[in-house]
Parts: sequence; structure tokens; C-alpha cells
Amino acid sequence: METTLFDLAALLLTLAAAFGYINHRWLKLPHTIGLVVIALLASVGVLALDSVAPSLGFQAAVRGTVESLDFPDLLMEGMLSFLLFAGALHIDLDEMAQRKWAIGTMATVGVLISTFVVGYATFFVAGWLGFTIPLSYCLVFGALISPTDPIAVLGILKTIEVPASLEAKIAGESLFNDGVGIVVFTIMVAIALGAEGGHPVTAGAIAELFVVEAIGGAVLGLVAGYLAYRTIGSIDEHNLEVLITLALVTLTYAIALALHISGPIAMVVAGILIGNHGKKFAMSETTRDHLFKFWSLTDEVLNSILFLMIGFEVLALTFTGSIGLAMVAAVPIVLVARFIAVAVPITGLSTMREFTKGAIPVLTWGGLRGGISVALALSLPAFPDKNLVLAMTYGVVIFSIVVQGLTVGRVVQRVVR
Repeated sequence: METTLFDLAALLLTLAAAFGYINHRWLKLPHTIGLVVIALLASVGVLALDSVAPSLGFQAAVRGTVESLDFPDLLMEGMLSFLLFAGALHIDLDEMAQRKWAIGTMATVGVLISTFVVGYATFFVAGWLGFTIPLSYCLVFGALISPTDPIAVLGILKTIEVPASLEAKIAGESLFNDGVGIVVFTIMVAIALGAEGGHPVTAGAIAELFVVEAIGGAVLGLVAGYLAYRTIGSIDEHNLEVLITLALVTLTYAIALALHISGPIAMVVAGILIGNHGKKFAMSETTRDHLFKFWSLTDEVLNSILFLMIGFEVLALTFTGSIGLAMVAAVPIVLVARFIAVAVPITGLSTMREFTKGAIPVLTWGGLRGGISVALALSLPAFPDKNLVLAMTYGVVIFSIVVQGLTVGRVVQRVVR
């Protein structure tokens, strides 16, 4: 019997509910981390069962189901729009504006620094391990793993106490460097494919792609958000106003995809506008209550599904001893690159303003990676070392969510207070 989209949705929601219940009753981990851990353990159990009784074909069946979900399309062309808008709704524009230089610099210069540090370090380490992956694809890995994941970051921020100034930097940077990172990833893939095909990409084409994607996305989000803001302000019917925000998210993201501009940046800009000016000047108290509760629930449900899927994506990998070593090596490489990408902008800006004590270590350790990096890695065109890039990405993401996610609160307590 053919598996339908409804069947897959039913399976994901049921597993998310069941695993969430197990975590809430017994593991007591933060909800999203608990889902990743349980799904990861279930995946390891599938691999162990398959190694003991390969004739059952259990791994192949489960792996086929996981692959049928088409994680890159599901996240990048569907879930991401709702998750980014929901996250941006809760961003305090005044807090973020006070730290615009730090957020802007880390989300642009920081991403580029990290991309090149990770890319070159990966090239040398991979060569030492016996892989012949081209430098261009190492830089692609640097681009997809450098941006912090706003979904993972905002999820963890709900569970720990962070000074308001640091929280604004972490949340604001993660929302914007996500969009910038996807643009940089697109450019690096174009460069890699051009080098592979003997048609190098020119500097002019790279600059044009960056400007069109990034600035185009921001303009689209501002225009669409303003139209929705004015429409909401002209009525007082909370159900209809929630529906208008749903239309804003889906239509704006669809237009961004059609025009090849940054949908994530458009969602962040639109969400910040509605969550600040819309909340203050266009909504009644009843509408504010309903709208924010609706988007919080949407955020929780989609987050549960996303982190569940991250845990199961281990079944899409092929492991060898060398790949395992590369996965382990990728973690310190990415952490060192993150430290440099944070320290350079913060140190440079510290001559003009004072930063919260412990800002660099907290921003370094709190820069979590998540589903977006996995989706970008899975979306790569086929090349000889794609499985290596997938495995390194997955290793960094799991370490980031589980280890960094569980300990970032302690880091905050130790270095800030």
C-alpha cells in the first residue's frame, strides 16, 4: 500500500507525542532535546536489530520511510517559514536595535569568517584522514554549518535564564545569520559546481546573487509585513487576523521561492514587524492573546516534528572508521571557528561600547546548529564525498543540540554571574 502524506503526518505526530510523553515522565530533558535523544536511541536500536537479524530488512524499511519524508524540501520549503515567523514574533525590536551592530556584524562577517575557517580546517583534516574532497566542497560544508540555527537556539533560550542583553544578541543573530548563511551556502555551491564543470563563477555574479537574495528578501518581508499590519489594524476580529498572518507567511514565502530571493530573511523581517508594531498599534488585547498563543502552539508542534526528524536522520548515513573520525574532528573545528567568528566582531566593537561579561564564551557555546544545517547537507547535489559532509554535519548538530544545549545554562551561570 502506498504511503500518503497523511500517513507520514500521522506517524510523525504520534511519535512526537509518544516520545514527548516518555521524556516528560522519565527523562525530564528539555522537550526538543529529549525528542532528539529518544529518536537517536530508537535509530541506534534499529541499526542494532538489523545487524543481529539482517534478514528482517528492518533498517531498509525504516530508512525508506525516513527518506520518503524528503527532509530538505519539508523543512526548507514548508516548516521553516512558520518556524522563523513564530520565532521573530517574540523578538523585542528595541532590545535588538540597541545591539544592531553586534548582531549585524556577527550575522554577516562572523558567518563568512566561520565559513572559511571551517572550510580550510576541514580540507586539511580530511586530507590527513585520507579523503580527497575538494576545497570548494569543504567551503560548502563551512557555509552550511556556520550559521546558528534559530529554531534550536530559540528553543533552548526558553529553558534557561540569560541576561536580556545577551539573549537579544543570541536570538537576533541566529534569526538573521540563518538567512545570510543560506545565501552564502547557495554561493558556495554555485562556486563548487562551476569549478567542477570548468565554468568558474565571477565575483560580479557572486555579489549580485548576495544582494538580490539578501536585500530582496528583506524588502519583500518589509512590504508584505506592512500590508498585513495595515490590514490587521483596520479590523478587530481575532480569528480573521490570525488567518491574515497565516496568509502572510505562506504567500510571502511562496513569492520568495518563485523570485529566488531569501524567504528566511523575509520571514524574519515580517515577523519582527508584526510582533512589534503590529502588536502595539494594530491589535486589540483579545487579538494579541489569540494570535501569540496560536503561533506559540504552531511553533511547539513543528519544533517537535523537526527535532524528531533530526534524531531519525542518522539512518540516512553510511558509517566507516574514517568517517567516524571525521565526525569527531568536525566538532572542535566548528567550535574554534565559532569562537573566532564571535571574538573578532565583539573585540572590534568593544572599543565603541561595553559588552556583557562573558559574552564571547556564551555566544560561542550558545551558537547551536540544528535542522537547517542537516537539510542543506541533504540538499547537496551528488558528489563523491557527499556522505562525508552529511556525517560531519550530523555529528556537529547532534553534539550541538545535546551537549551544548544541555550545558549552556551552566556556562551562563559560570561566566556571567
